[in-house]
Amino acid sequence: MIKIRLANEHDLTTVERLAREIWPVAYDGIVPPQQLAYMLDLIYNNATLRDQLLNQHHTFLMVEQDGNPVGFAAYSTVAPGVSKLHKLYVHQSTQGQGLGKMLVDHIIAQLTPQSFHTLRLNVNRSNKARFFYEKLGFEIKKEEDVDIGSGYFMVDFVMEKKL
Repeated sequence: MIKIRLANEHDLTTVERLAREIWPVAYDGIVPPQQLAYMLDLIYNNATLRDQLLNQHHTFLMVEQDGNPVGFAAYSTVAPGVSKLHKLYVHQSTQGQGLGKMLVDHIIAQLTPQSFHTLRLNVNRSNKARFFYEKLGFEIKKEEDVDIGSGYFMVDFVMEKKL
């Protein structure tokens, strides 16, 4: 059975664990190992995740399969009527089962009644997830290189879906 639920502070260690399991597979051949380790430490440390949840008002979701966490997402308001999908990852052992689409559909179902008109995200320009997002109706709006420190950049497409 699949369940999507709001995540809380106690789930953040699970989010970090899942990211550390998923990212090396998702970004293999895309992001060098040193940059991957740097990004995981920067983005998925408990203090950063807590700040996103408690202070930056990111909504975190967990997706569970038969009671086991297998993926997560996080999104927040970035402008009037615009929400940004900051994170969406599903464990490689469960990919292809529609869980990512379920997460996006769940987020859209939460945003639509609140008068949101756009869901935005960044995806690495070499990440095949781009095609997943295009299948869901997202369109590339621009390219963006984000300086994350220590000489590293995230080279992304900014994609948007009209709601």
